[in-house]
Amino acid sequence: MMSHPVVLKVGGALLDNKEAARLLMQHIAQLQQERAVVLVHGGGPVVESMMNKLGLTSHKIDGLRVTPDAHMPVVCGALAGTANKQLCALAIAGGLTPIGLSLMDGNMIHCQVMSAELGAVGLASPGSSVLLEMLISEQMLPVISSIGCDNEGRLLNINADQAATAIAQLLGAELLLLSNVEGVLDDQGQRLPMLNRQQLASLVETKVITEGMKVKTDAALQAANELGRAVFIASWQASPQDILNANTGSQIQPDAAHAGEIS
Repeated sequence: MMSHPVVLKVGGALLDNKEAARLLMQHIAQLQQERAVVLVHGGGPVVESMMNKLGLTSHKIDGLRVTPDAHMPVVCGALAGTANKQLCALAIAGGLTPIGLSLMDGNMIHCQVMSAELGAVGLASPGSSVLLEMLISEQMLPVISSIGCDNEGRLLNINADQAATAIAQLLGAELLLLSNVEGVLDDQGQRLPMLNRQQLASLVETKVITEGMKVKTDAALQAANELGRAVFIASWQASPQDILNANTGSQIQPDAAHAGEIS
């Protein structure tokens, strides 16, 4: 194995595209021959579906879902249950050996409440890497849902991009944020292959980047600075090798003061 693992983050929309999911698992199987891989996932569509069936409604603030504590049993069931096990099943079908986890398992990620306004929504920071290092050393595929808890045991809903960032920080890993878009797009819908803090700020100011993509680019920039190297936003249709070789997707560059801190 090469020194740096790869953390792949996927959204719940992947579960609605079985062909893309099947292709991604094939790419992961190939990548595992060279690098340790960890899969982190969200599951917004699964959450929405379950909440609608129960007559529950929710809204978002700056791309983050407001989550009352009373909704957490549904959110946990959707993310740590349904979405996680569906991805594990797809991994098995792809010849992989998945281990379904949440952020709290093995104390891998520390979580704390983000704000009273958002309810049971948390911030994530690196904890213990012991469990993940043990699993990836055996070429197993950790499949991690974005459910955590604080030190008092309060269950928290963590944005999956931010969760993946914390996992990448924990392992000193390359980070690929994968979704159904090919990268960060300009106001003409064209992919931007490389961006820095100033360019991202300009795109936010002009409302080209909003809501969910802003959460994603914020997480990518934070991770780039923590890791001292680029973070990638790309389509889950592309192979991780192509993304890491900058043949597709968008690279979010670290600030100059952080670049090259980790070799």
